[in-house]
Amino acid sequence: MPPHVDLVITFRAAKKTSLSKQQIREDSRKAEQQYTRLIHTLTKGGLRAVGRRGESLGHLLVFISCPSSYVDSLTKRERHSDFLSGLPIKPLGSEAENISLSPADRIRLIYDYVTSISSDGGLGIVPRSSDWDLVESVMTLHDRAFNDAWIRSWTPRQIASVELAKIRGQFGDSVALYFAFLSSYTKALVFPAALGFVFYFFGIPYSPLYSSLVCIWSVVFVEWWRIRERILSIRFGTEGSFRVEKRRADYKPGFSWWKRDSRIFASIPLLLLFSGILFAMLTGIFVFEAFVTQLYTGPGHQYISFSPTILFVALIPQFLKLWQILAVWLTNWENHAHHSSYDRSLTLKTFALSALVAYLGLGLSAFVYVPFGEGVMQVMQVLLFKGVEAPQGFQGHNATVSAEASVKTLLGLSEGLWDVNKSNAKHKLNPGRLKDQMFAYTVTNQAVNTFVEVGMPFILRALVSFRNGKKSTPVPGTLNEKNGVKKRVVFEDEKEKGGLIEREFLDAVREEVALPEYETFQDYSEMVTQFGYVAVWSSIWPLASVMALLNNFLELRSDAFKMTVHNRRPIPTRTDTIGPWLDALTFLSWLSALINSALVYLFSPRSQTNCSATPSVHISQLDKVNQQLFSGKDEGLAATKELLMTVLLITFAASHGYLFLRVVVRHLIEKVFWEGSKEVEEKEKVDREIKNKFLQGFLVEDRQKSQSIVHPVEESSVVAGEERQIGDAADFDVSSFWDNDEGLEEISRVSKEV
Repeated sequence: MPPHVDLVITFRAAKKTSLSKQQIREDSRKAEQQYTRLIHTLTKGGLRAVGRRGESLGHLLVFISCPSSYVDSLTKRERHSDFLSGLPIKPLGSEAENISLSPADRIRLIYDYVTSISSDGGLGIVPRSSDWDLVESVMTLHDRAFNDAWIRSWTPRQIASVELAKIRGQFGDSVALYFAFLSSYTKALVFPAALGFVFYFFGIPYSPLYSSLVCIWSVVFVEWWRIRERILSIRFGTEGSFRVEKRRADYKPGFSWWKRDSRIFASIPLLLLFSGILFAMLTGIFVFEAFVTQLYTGPGHQYISFSPTILFVALIPQFLKLWQILAVWLTNWENHAHHSSYDRSLTLKTFALSALVAYLGLGLSAFVYVPFGEGVMQVMQVLLFKGVEAPQGFQGHNATVSAEASVKTLLGLSEGLWDVNKSNAKHKLNPGRLKDQMFAYTVTNQAVNTFVEVGMPFILRALVSFRNGKKSTPVPGTLNEKNGVKKRVVFEDEKEKGGLIEREFLDAVREEVALPEYETFQDYSEMVTQFGYVAVWSSIWPLASVMALLNNFLELRSDAFKMTVHNRRPIPTRTDTIGPWLDALTFLSWLSALINSALVYLFSPRSQTNCSATPSVHISQLDKVNQQLFSGKDEGLAATKELLMTVLLITFAASHGYLFLRVVVRHLIEKVFWEGSKEVEEKEKVDREIKNKFLQGFLVEDRQKSQSIVHPVEESSVVAGEERQIGDAADFDVSSFWDNDEGLEEISRVSKEV
C-alpha cells in the first residue's frame, strides 16, 4: 500500500543550463543548505517530511504528511478564527458537533499552514520567494480512484447535473463554485437556445423582439447568479471567508490605502495604452483581410487570404504575453494584502484585452464593414495608389476608368496587380461576413478549444515519449494497473528502498509533477466570453445560443477530464464568490442592451422601414449614408451625423432602460429566491442558537457570582441611632424615588384651589 502523502514540494537543486564547475559547486552548497533548512522547518513544525529523487538530476520531491493530532489542532485554530470573524464553524445542515474533515479541507489546512507567513501562524515556505528560491511549487496528488469514478459518472442523462458535495469535498470551494456556475449557466442557456431556434427559422433578421428577450435574459441570469452564489456560500459555510484570508508573502505592511489606490489608478493609463495599440493592430489586420486581400489580383492571390491569419497568429498572442508580464508586474506593484484582491486586479487587467480580441472583429464588421464596406473599399482603391486620385470624391465612371488605365501604364502591365475599378467594389464584399464570423467564434473556435484542452496533451505526451525513445506512458490521474509501471534502466544508487510498490508510487508522482498547474481563469474566461457572444451578438446569428448550449453539455465533462488527467490536482481554496467574473458578466449584460439596440436600428428590415424619411420609397437612414457619404456630395456628411446622433440617442435610452430593468429584476429575485429560502432560514436559526448559547454562558456565570457573594453579618446589635437614620434615609431615597409620582396630586390641588 502506498504511503499517505498530503503535499509534495518540488525542489530544484541544479539548474538545467550548463555552468562552470565553480558555479556548480556554489549552487550545490546553496541547495544543500536550503534543503536542510527546508526539512528542519517542516519537521520542527510538526510535519513528517522526506525527500526522493525527481524526474531529472538535481530535481527533488519532498513528501509531507501531517499527523492526525496536528490536523485536529489546525482545525480547532481555524474554527476559533472563523467564530471570531463571524463565519460558521460547521457546514450548514450538519448536526454533529465533531465534523470530519473532507480531503479538500485537510489539504487546504496543511497547505495554508506550510505556505502562510509566520505572522499568520504558518511556516512561510513560499515557492520562488527570496528565502525559498529553489522551491518550485507546493502541490498535492490526485486521488486516482475518485477521478476514475467521477469521470465515469458523467453519463449523457446526468451530463447537466453536478454533484457539488463530491466536487467540494475533493477539490475545494473554488472548483465547486466554478462547476456550479457552469451547470447553472448551461441550464439557463435553454431559454435563449429555444428563442434562437424559433427566430432563426421563423422570425425576421435582427428581430427587435428576440434582441429584447435576450437582453432581459442576460440581466435575469446575472442577477439570479448573484443570489445563487450567496446561497451556495451559506451552504458551504464560506460566507465572508475573505475576513479570514491569509496575507500574501509579498505583501509589504505599513502601506497606506491611498497609496495603494493611487497605484491601482496609475495602472489604468497603461491599460488604455495597450488597449489602443491592440485596437490599432486588430483594425489593421481587419482592413488588410477585409479589403486589401480582396483587391489583390496578382500572382498567388488565391493564397493571399491566409496572410491575415498568419499576421494574427504571429503578432496578437505575443502582444498578449507581453501585456500579461506587465500586468503581473503592475499587480505586484499595487501591493495587495490578500490573494483574492490580487487575483481580482490581475483578472480584470488580463480579461480586458482578451475581450477586445474576442469582440472587436464583430464590432468592426457590424459597424464598419456591413454599413460602409463599399465606400471603404473605394477609398482603399485610391489609397493603394497615391499618385492616382479621382477628382471630386471619385465621381463618375470615366474617372475610374482613366485612373485604372493610368495605373496600368505606371505599372507597365496589361493586367494590374490590384483591382482599381470602383464598380467592382460592391461585388468584392461578403454579405454573409457577420454570420460567418459568428459561426467561426461559436462553433469552430469552441471545437478547436476542446481539442486543444483534451486531445492535444495526448499528442504532446506521445511526441515526448517518442523523442525520448520510450513507449507511451499511462494517463496520469487515472487507474491503469497493467501498464502502470514504466520499464527503465535503474542504477544501483537509484533503486527505491521500498521495492515495486514504492517504485510504482514514485513513477506516478513524477508523472503528476510534470503536469501544469490547474487554474480556473481559462475556464471562466471561456465561459464569460461565450456569454458575451450569446447576450451581445446573437442577434446576428440566433443559432449561436444553440451552439453554446451543445458545447456546454460537453464542456462539463471535458473540464472535469482536463482537470483530473491533464493538470495537477487543484489546491483547495475558500471563497464565497466567482469574484471579478461577476463584474464582467454585469458589464456584458449592460453592453448587450447597447449593441443589440444599435444592431436592431441599423439592420432590422422593420426598423429601417419605420425610420425611413420617405416610407413609400423604403430607403433607410443607413442606405442614405451609404449612397451619399462616398459620392462627393455635401449631404453625405449631414446624413452621417444624423445617423450617428440617432444611434447614440437609442443606445443612451437603452442604457437607462437597462439600469431600470436591473433594479426591478434584482428586487424581484431577492424577494423570490433569497428572502425566506431554506438556507437563509437555517442560517438565521443557527445564528440564534449560537447567540443563545453565548448568552446562557453569561447567565450561568452571573448566577455563580451571585451565589458566591456573602452578605455581611452585623457585628453588634447596638447601632447608633444617627447612623441607622442616615442608612435608612439613603435606602429610602434610592428605592422610593421612582415609585412616588406627584403629577395627579398636583393637578387635583389646582382644581381644589379653584
